[in-house]
Amino acid sequence: MIAGRDRKPSTPSGAPHLPRSFFDRPVLDVAPDLLGHVLVRTTPQGRMQLRITEVEAYAGEADPGSHAYRGRTERNASMFGPPGHAYVYFIYGMWYSLNLVCGSEGEASGVLIRAGEILEGADQARHRRPKARKDAELAKGPARLATALAVDRELNGTDVCSQDEAAPLSIRAGEPAPPDAIKSGPRTGVGGEGAHHPWRFWLADDPTVSPYRPHKPRNRRAALDAGRSAP
Repeated sequence: MIAGRDRKPSTPSGAPHLPRSFFDRPVLDVAPDLLGHVLVRTTPQGRMQLRITEVEAYAGEADPGSHAYRGRTERNASMFGPPGHAYVYFIYGMWYSLNLVCGSEGEASGVLIRAGEILEGADQARHRRPKARKDAELAKGPARLATALAVDRELNGTDVCSQDEAAPLSIRAGEPAPPDAIKSGPRTGVGGEGAHHPWRFWLADDPTVSPYRPHKPRNRRAALDAGRSAP
């Protein structure tokens, strides 16, 4: 991408929103199918579009890696709601992460949006991510993505299937990724029983995809030190 200019969006403003039925399916079907579709974020500064290039699936109470593994809490309540809504959480006291709820209501499964390519609104992303060395790094990883798109807990519970053109967050149909372009492997940073589930999906050879890192036990101080340059 040329510095200082947006790439021409591959998804026109009139592209259809993904219907709720898209999300009302098993999480392992929804996650890879999201690749290539477009996340639209509307802020006071204007509209942003992001082509989704990397995701991770979390299977609710059946998945030790999921926030919902031990049941419903005030923090994770959005995961138990209807499919097609956002679940936003704060991690290590520093970063937000964006997830899309899927499966039947009450299942609490969701897809973490790990990375993407900014198609529109790159100037906003550059302003929020001044340490990014190139545009491919603006939303390369879930914390960077959330920072670039101004995602915080105010978006928790947002209906991403809303037909409202002014909706703060929505998903529009993009160009679905062909099966042979999709890779899968273990989720980043997940330990314990869920460490080896191949539930991370990404577009092969895409420069916006984040590097895989295995789980490493860490204390809060280590997390803070590691996070100083992440956003």
